[in-house]
Amino acid sequence: MIRSELVAKICEDFPDLTQREVENVVSSLFDAITDQLAEGGRVELRGFGAFSTRHRDARVGRNPRTGEAVQVDAKRVPYFKPGKEMRERLNLNAAAND
Repeated sequence: MIRSELVAKICEDFPDLTQREVENVVSSLFDAITDQLAEGGRVELRGFGAFSTRHRDARVGRNPRTGEAVQVDAKRVPYFKPGKEMRERLNLNAAAND
């Protein structure tokens, strides 16, 4: 699902909201999550999961085209850990399909 599909789905579920209002809410939600992670924080949505960041040390990588060694700087990367309810729902559907 891409962002526009998410907005369309929410518009279907809440016909009293305009598409622009839904787009603003979705943008605000994503911005709030991104801002919190940028500050080194964590975002937990009960039943869904938790967003956090993980530190990656500097390392020597390889250019896949040339095989040349390339220095990769240390960085923080986003990490998502699904919540218990999400894992259970995913596994329920997987068990039903087997």
